[in-house]
Amino acid sequence: MRAIFVSEAGGPDVLVEREVDDPTPAAGEVLIEVAAAGVNRADVGQRQGSYPPPHGAPAWPGLEASGIIVRVGHGVAGWAIGDRVCALLPGGGYASLAVARANQLLPVPEHINLVDAAGLPEAVATVWSNVFLLGALRAGETLLVHGGSSGIGTMAVQLGRAFGCRVAVTAGSRAKLAACERLGADILIDYTQEDFVAAIAAATDGAGADMILDSIGGAYLDRNVNALARHGRIVLIGNQSGEPGAFAIGRLMSKWGSIAATTLRARPESEKDEIIASVRENVWPLVDARQVVPVIDTRFALSDARLAHERLESSAHIGKLLLLP
Repeated sequence: MRAIFVSEAGGPDVLVEREVDDPTPAAGEVLIEVAAAGVNRADVGQRQGSYPPPHGAPAWPGLEASGIIVRVGHGVAGWAIGDRVCALLPGGGYASLAVARANQLLPVPEHINLVDAAGLPEAVATVWSNVFLLGALRAGETLLVHGGSSGIGTMAVQLGRAFGCRVAVTAGSRAKLAACERLGADILIDYTQEDFVAAIAAATDGAGADMILDSIGGAYLDRNVNALARHGRIVLIGNQSGEPGAFAIGRLMSKWGSIAATTLRARPESEKDEIIASVRENVWPLVDARQVVPVIDTRFALSDARLAHERLESSAHIGKLLLLP
């Protein structure tokens, strides 16, 4: 099969296409003929040498994929050859075939394009596990999403809206904010023109955001605390700024607030199994009902992985980027 390897740590040009032996599913796994693979910030970290794949994962990137099951490993129940699926992966999605744990598969509804379904697993699992399972977001609360037009952001807007929350987003252009508004965002903040702390205070009569989902990090950390409501929660899922963060502990204490930080890829497989099971129970009915959809920016050929990484790092995209083998 074909796969995209990282030849050495570096920029997008270090991504090279190679032929490798077809993988074989072990017990509890399936083999997927890949229709598309999602492109994520974690893949950039792996390419740059700062986020290596977990032990036992394929050497090539790719944390999610969609496609057709072509082989089923021993002990797999509930899935069969020919099923349309999307999957959370520890790596290996940038290829024409991928092995996935059966417990981390999700069925692709007939109304969703199989290629576009590759944009669902990582975003849904990240938002559901952090905003709802960890952050305990409840109906009627205000959710602030930094980078609202990203793959994670567009999913957070949709899920926040679906569960009865008021959703605020930050983004860097009118086009991005308009896309968030179409998905259901209520409070639109252009971070190039506005201070999000002041904007949230004005939109909530000074109360602040009950939940903040942040992938930027750095200097945003202290500002997040300033924007937080009493009993508010901040969840950090990235540090795109690349900078250390600091905040006034006393201010957080005065708000009875909390800060948590997580990653998804490095979690034990049993924890990811539980997240996907919860996603299937709580989120997939919304996917079936067309209330939650994959938002796709650009589809690239697998051999153009370099171009996909360049677009991701430019932050010009709205929604997900996909690679099609």
